[in-house]
Amino acid sequence: MNNTTPPIEIPYPAPRSSRPEIMAEEIIERLTYRIGKDAKVARPHDWLTATILVVRDRIIDRWMESTRQAYRTGQKRVYYLSLEFLIGRLMRDAVSNLGLMQEIRDALSSLGVDVSVIAGLEPDAALGNGGLGRLAACFMESMATVDIPAYGYGIRYIHGLFRQQMADGWQVELPETWLAHGNPWEFERRESSYEIGFGGSVETIGGYEDLPRYVWKPAERVIAMAYDTPIVGWRGNRVNTLRLWSAQPIDPILLDAFNAGDHIGALRESNKAESLTRVLYPADANPAGQELRLRQEFFFSSASLQDILRRHLQQYPDFTNLHEKVSIQLNDTHPAVSIGELMRLLVDIHGMDFDVSWEIVRQTFSYTNHTLLPEALETWPVPLFERLLPRHMQIVYAINAKILLEARKEKRFSDTQVRAISLIDEGGERRVRMGNLAFVGSHSINGVSALHTDLMKVTVFADLHTLYPTRINNKTNGITPRRWLMQCNPGLTSLIRDAIGDKFLDDTEALVELDKFADDASFQEKFAAVKRANKATLTNLVGSRMGIRLDPSALFDIQIKRIHEYKRQLLNIIEAVALYDQIRSHPELDWVPRVKLFAGKAAPSYHNAKLIIKLANDVARVINNDPSVRGLLKVVFVPNYNVSLAETIVPAADLSEQISTAGMEASGTGNMKFALNGALTIGTLDGANVEMREHVGDDNIVIFGLTADEVAKVRSEGHNPRAVIEQSPELVQALNAIASGVFSPDDRSRFQELIDGIYNHDWFMVAADFDAYAAAQRTVDQIWSDPKSWYSKTIRNTARMGWFSSDRTIRQYASEIWRA
Repeated sequence: MNNTTPPIEIPYPAPRSSRPEIMAEEIIERLTYRIGKDAKVARPHDWLTATILVVRDRIIDRWMESTRQAYRTGQKRVYYLSLEFLIGRLMRDAVSNLGLMQEIRDALSSLGVDVSVIAGLEPDAALGNGGLGRLAACFMESMATVDIPAYGYGIRYIHGLFRQQMADGWQVELPETWLAHGNPWEFERRESSYEIGFGGSVETIGGYEDLPRYVWKPAERVIAMAYDTPIVGWRGNRVNTLRLWSAQPIDPILLDAFNAGDHIGALRESNKAESLTRVLYPADANPAGQELRLRQEFFFSSASLQDILRRHLQQYPDFTNLHEKVSIQLNDTHPAVSIGELMRLLVDIHGMDFDVSWEIVRQTFSYTNHTLLPEALETWPVPLFERLLPRHMQIVYAINAKILLEARKEKRFSDTQVRAISLIDEGGERRVRMGNLAFVGSHSINGVSALHTDLMKVTVFADLHTLYPTRINNKTNGITPRRWLMQCNPGLTSLIRDAIGDKFLDDTEALVELDKFADDASFQEKFAAVKRANKATLTNLVGSRMGIRLDPSALFDIQIKRIHEYKRQLLNIIEAVALYDQIRSHPELDWVPRVKLFAGKAAPSYHNAKLIIKLANDVARVINNDPSVRGLLKVVFVPNYNVSLAETIVPAADLSEQISTAGMEASGTGNMKFALNGALTIGTLDGANVEMREHVGDDNIVIFGLTADEVAKVRSEGHNPRAVIEQSPELVQALNAIASGVFSPDDRSRFQELIDGIYNHDWFMVAADFDAYAAAQRTVDQIWSDPKSWYSKTIRNTARMGWFSSDRTIRQYASEIWRA
């Protein structure tokens, strides 16, 4: 845990004895016979593995029973396809959900081992980048919690997303070796292996008297092999499966080549296969990177669908009822090629009629859209797609013909509308539009916040919405309260239990009962003490990792998320520079001590995002070492942001930065985590911030800036950022300082390009929103200066965030989309 407060304990009658002395004996047994170590010489990682094995054995009985129950009852299964699963560390999650934390703690203590020490050694599974992957992980835990039979399908990345280090303030990407010492949670399933093909040609058989049959003959093949990880729901009532695919070569070594002396070339098939699952999001700025990305997406999609169909045939004679027993959710466009692959499997492999198969496919799939940025809706060059997946290219054209004829004949679509809905973009280089494919191949297309869903209908999918007006619906994102309150903030959880009882542990919306304590002086004092303890923990982490001393009594102002221009870390940094100037210019004023903390990774090929990280570090170096600031402002960029780091940062936040350009953030889930843990939000009316304001109340959130409609209007009418900047002396001074090299004396033109972007187009409305943002920050200062008002607002944030549980979201998916 991140502090010393005891974790919550939920009694649950385990099938095996959970007495600490029995568990201690089992830990020693695993240490001896599974790891081969004597307790006297065992290292901390040995104790960790032995403990995981003991916990895992207690999960297996429930896991198997969950699977048996699904077969017995014939329940509809949900399959969640996602290129990312940011699951983080699993031991504390599993132990907490089983209600065994105290027993494990006592068992290890009797052996002279501190559970907190060994739990911190568990690597973060590097299977995701940010919100998309963390949402998938929350959803998997919630599906088990609300008793939905479900499988998650993804890729078992060897390295996954990179490990971030700083070299003179620049991001450096290093391999994340989370699998270096094995993964005791997973089970290799050699029997669940499938051939995946690439390239080759398509042969036509028959066609004179009978309908033609199409046979794809791939030029390359690899084996997809399954690795299963159990995902434990709350109280352990259900355990679902996360199945990740690893790539294996058909021929691991070409002996003829090896014996001929070509020792490296003899391993080319192994290397080619392993490259499929080595790295998450290979850079796609070049053709080779694009091809690898498409290969990854088809590899895991095809393996998952073959596995789903195999499982279905174990219970049913054919696929005519597939859509009644199977729901497949596409998490963004990455698995959209699944629509073409399922058509191929049904039509080519199982001999079903094309039109019948299309109706089954459409009723089986549903698609979650996560972006309004047209450039983020994946497209693939037609030559690449056709060379790599020739049969799927034929299927895409066949589906496209069906859709376009329907639009032209039944809906009287214009040429412009037809071009917009086509699966092939012909505006330049021909490209396959995966977002459009996901839309037409699904019976449900959902956004992830109310605003996002409304904007989908009038922006990226406007014409498809006209063609299919009932398909788009909203499912506002949520977070699992187990990890993001009970586990990461045990002090606050205990305080809430003392105040309102245990009902909220099973029904997060019962947190609203905390509202009556918002103005209670005694409760505020205890709430503040918990926050202070969490801030001390974060202070110690920053001090030990970075050698920077923070004051826990300062306002902790935090922005942690993927580094992207639309998320506007740049706006935050510029405001920090302006605040720095004000503090130096007016030392007589009563400034609120503030720590501005950033964390997040930039895509390796995203130049401006990496430049923003460098700017944050350069600004931090100057401000933190300027004695005239007197410690009133600190700026910190914490490297290698991941789930475990978030579990320490989130409970320590006083102020949550959710400042994306309005209309560009689909939802956000970090905003929910911070508010649940008692932070005040400063943000735009973007994504789920809109609904958060409705739930917490206008007085308990600080909103600023242009709305989505206003952003669209400013852009359409012609934005003149230079004129806006010249009207703001504080902004002018901050931009000039950055552009002139005040923070980069070794390269005075380093940030000129970033600042020129604001002056010349300001696409992300940094200049347009600056004055409103700076004024909102001073409003935050005023609230902070009145502790009674501050804690009244932050307690109400915690009390009113129960609706944003992923359990609620999953129940809505189940009843309104999956019919599970």
